[in-house]
Amino acid sequence: MKVLLLNGSRRKEGCTYTALCEVAQVLEQEGVETEILFAGDPSDEAVAAAAEATKTADGLVVGSPVYWASPSGEIVTFLDKFAAKAGTSLAHKPAAAVASARRAGTTATLDVLHKYFEYFEMPLVASCYWPMVHGNTPEEVKQDEEGLQIMRVLGRNMAWLLKCIEAGRAAGVEPPAAETPKKRTNFIR
Repeated sequence: MKVLLLNGSRRKEGCTYTALCEVAQVLEQEGVETEILFAGDPSDEAVAAAAEATKTADGLVVGSPVYWASPSGEIVTFLDKFAAKAGTSLAHKPAAAVASARRAGTTATLDVLHKYFEYFEMPLVASCYWPMVHGNTPEEVKQDEEGLQIMRVLGRNMAWLLKCIEAGRAAGVEPPAAETPKKRTNFIR
């Protein structure tokens, strides 16, 4: 099993990365392979690499810092492109969002990130509180004991859900079939 973690910060090894590393460490302890990709670069090449990595990943975690009470512009641009490129390879894979902030805007950030997962029918993995850390530097994030605990619980919950899905597939349980064709309603006449 493998989980892809996307770091949507402008800083490769900043606060968001610190939070994602906490999640990844627990996943690894649970026997789940991890890969953290820098998604703070929304170039076509970076998006294509992430879309390719998604094909073999069993789960996804997207992290973003909070800028102006929202996810970073870089991760939104990245995810807009990523959703189009990765498409059906995202369907039914467990997903989680992580927000990193100095103070506020985390729940609005999580809400935006969750919408990408919901479109592709990805089960949302929860923690014991909203998955956020606080701090202005990685060192400050490492002092956020509650936030780090939330990241660890998130990692354990992701590992548990992946193992449940694997056991279900071994027992013959498959993801639900999609209704086709997909209906699209236009409210403008």
